[in-house]
Amino acid sequence: MKARDGQRRRLYRLRGDRNRPRQITHLSINRMIPNMLTLAALCAGMTAIRFAMGGKWEASVEAIMIAAVLDGLDGRVARLLNSTSTFGAQLDSLSDFLSFGVAPGFILYMWSMSEVRSLGWAVALMFAACSALRLARFNTQLTVADPPPYAAKFFTGVPAPAAAGLALLPMVGSFEFGPMPFQWPWLTICTTILIGLLMVSRVPTFSFKKVRIHQEYVAALMVIVALLAAFMTTEPWATLLIVGLGYLVTLPLSIRSYRAYKKAAESEPAPPGVPVLRAVDTAR
Repeated sequence: MKARDGQRRRLYRLRGDRNRPRQITHLSINRMIPNMLTLAALCAGMTAIRFAMGGKWEASVEAIMIAAVLDGLDGRVARLLNSTSTFGAQLDSLSDFLSFGVAPGFILYMWSMSEVRSLGWAVALMFAACSALRLARFNTQLTVADPPPYAAKFFTGVPAPAAAGLALLPMVGSFEFGPMPFQWPWLTICTTILIGLLMVSRVPTFSFKKVRIHQEYVAALMVIVALLAAFMTTEPWATLLIVGLGYLVTLPLSIRSYRAYKKAAESEPAPPGVPVLRAVDTAR
C-alpha cells in the first residue's frame, strides 16, 4: 500500500499539480469565530420561538435581543480577524432571516395576532416574506461596484435586526405598562405591517456604524452608552422602548440627510468620461 501511494505521488509530480487531488485546508479557530457567532445568533432566534410556544414572552424578546447583539458582532469580528468570506455572508443572511423575520412574526402571532386567526397568520407570513426580500435585495446588490461615497452612510430600508426590535415594541410596552392596549391584535397587526413595509421600502436610514464622532463628543457619548447599559440592567423594557422610539425619530432625519448628500453630489460636475452612479444598499 505504501509503495502504491509513493508511485501515485511520483506520477502526480510528473504530470504537474493540475491532476493532483485537492487537499483539505485546515482553518484556525480564530477564523471560525465569526461563523460561530452567527450560528449562536441563529440558535438564539430558534430559542425565542421555543419560549413563545411556552408563553414565556419576556424570555422570547430577550432571546431576540441576544441574537441582535451577536449579529452585530459577527461581521465586525470577521473584519478584525480578516476572515470574511462568501460562505459567512450567506450564513449570516440565513441566520438573520430566521432570527429577525421568522421568529418575530411567530412570536407576535402567538402573543396577540392569533385572536384574529387567518388574518393574523397572514400578517406574520408577510413580515417574514418582507425580511426575506430585504436580505435577498442586499445579497444581489453586493456585486454593484463603486457606489457613491455618501451611500455607505445609509441603509436602503430598515435593517432586519432593527425591524425585529420595532415590531416587538408593542410587546415591550405591555411588559412595562400592562397588556392593554398594547396586546390589542389590531394594533399589533398595523405595527407589523408598517415595519414589514419599511424593510422593503427605499427609505434611506442611517448606518450608525459609519457615523464619525468628533473627538470633543467622544467622552459625552461614552457617558450616554454607560447610562444606557445601566438602565438596561435596572429598567430594561422602558429603555428598549425609548431606544425604539428614538430610532423611529431618526427616520425623517435620515431621509433629509440623504437628500442633502445626493443633491450635493449631483451638483458637483463629474469628470469627463465618468458615469454618474446611483446609490445602492450597502448593508443588510
